[in-house]
Order: sequence, then structure tokens, then C-alpha cells
Amino acid sequence: MHDNLEYKSIQPKQNLSDFVDSFWCIRNTSDETLETIGLPDGRIDLSLFQSAEESFRIMLLGLGTKQYEKGRIPANSLTFVISFKLPAVEYVFHESISDLLNSGKKLETNFWEFNENDLEDFELFCEKASLKIESLLLKEIETRKQKLFSLIYQTHGTMTVKELSEKSSWSSRQINRYFNTYFGISLKGFCSILRFRASLEHIAMGKLYPEENFSDQTHFIKEIKKISGSLPKELFQNKNDRFILLSALSSK
Repeated sequence: MHDNLEYKSIQPKQNLSDFVDSFWCIRNTSDETLETIGLPDGRIDLSLFQSAEESFRIMLLGLGTKQYEKGRIPANSLTFVISFKLPAVEYVFHESISDLLNSGKKLETNFWEFNENDLEDFELFCEKASLKIESLLLKEIETRKQKLFSLIYQTHGTMTVKELSEKSSWSSRQINRYFNTYFGISLKGFCSILRFRASLEHIAMGKLYPEENFSDQTHFIKEIKKISGSLPKELFQNKNDRFILLSALSSK
């Protein structure tokens, strides 16, 4: 990762693992704004941000299905992020995010009782956020939904819709209605994003050939280019930390 970018991540406690993917933070310690491109990762992000030039703000970013053009990491900035798994939409936020597909929105500056002081200590922020999320879990996750999401995440989206439907005892028609209502995307579309995300972890390690998620090299290159807009080789080179997700994966 770029010398002026500091990245750190923390995994959630076990009781939140169905809803939270990770907590992470990124700091730009330089006096220059860094231009980046965001890539789909199958997560919903709640972020707290502040920089030397910009005031404190809280943002909610929905699912992405394509690269985000010209993202920015402002000079002397700090961002704390909670990356959520899909069940959090219904069980933590208690509302649909379908209108946030490939977009985001600014939230109230006291959302979930967060404030700019929470950016002073990342570990304390994670503890505070965890307690807040726990307080918002008003009911147990439905058995068939827990089974479905467990299969989706464990297999990195490699199972077919038919297989997922059969193993979760939930019709594919009902599943897709649920996905489109809450997330603005079909189950098949989301699984494609998870396969892409898994491939990025391989690309970050220099593996520029298909893993078990793709039938052959042509299929691999086509799918990577379709979602990211770039070839696997271009992603791996990641000049000047252009693709921030790959930079984060490479720093693990």
C-alpha cells in the first residue's frame, strides 16, 4: 500500500458475524488527495469521515455492481468503516437499501449516536459500534435466511440459485423477490459479485489464472473485466494504489 496510506481492520465478535463483515479504517497522512477506483465487494458500508479541509460526516454506501469512477481519499483524512453483510439490512437497519444500488447517502451527523470524537480511537469505535449493533438486533434471524446467507458466504457465491433454493428450503422466486426488495439486486447478481471478490484476493497474491469459481481462463478474464472494467493483469499491477480494495487486500 502507498506509503502515505495507513490501513487497519478488525473482525467482529462471533455474535455479530452474521451481520458484520469487518471494521476497518484508512488514513491518508499526506498533503495530497489520492485518486482511486472502488471495486464491488458485496458489502454495505457505513463510514465516518473527517479531513483537514472537510467537516465530519457519516455516509451509507449500498451494494455496488461495477467500479466506482474516480473515488477520492482526501489529504490528511481519516475514515472509519463498518462493512455489513446483507442480513444487516433487514435485522440491523430495518429498512430496504434497494435505492442505494451503486450509490450512497449522507446520514445525520449524530446517526447511531456517533460523533467526530469517535474518530480518535479505532478500537473504542469498534466497541461502541458493536454495542449499538447488538442493541438494534430486535429478533433472531429467520432459519431459512440464516441458512441461505451462510451457504452464499461460505461458498463465495459459487452455488447456483437452484442449489441455494433447495438447501435453504426457500423458493428461488421468493428469494429473488426478497433480494430485489431489500438490496436492489438479484441473488444471481450478488453471487457474481462475491465470486469477483474472491478472485480479487487471488489476484492480489499474483494468481492471474482462474480458481475454482471459473470454467476456464477466457471465462475468468471476461467476468473480471465485466465487473471491474479492467483485466486481471491491470488489477494486479494496481499502479499508485489505483484500486483501493486491492491495496487493502494486499496489505493483509
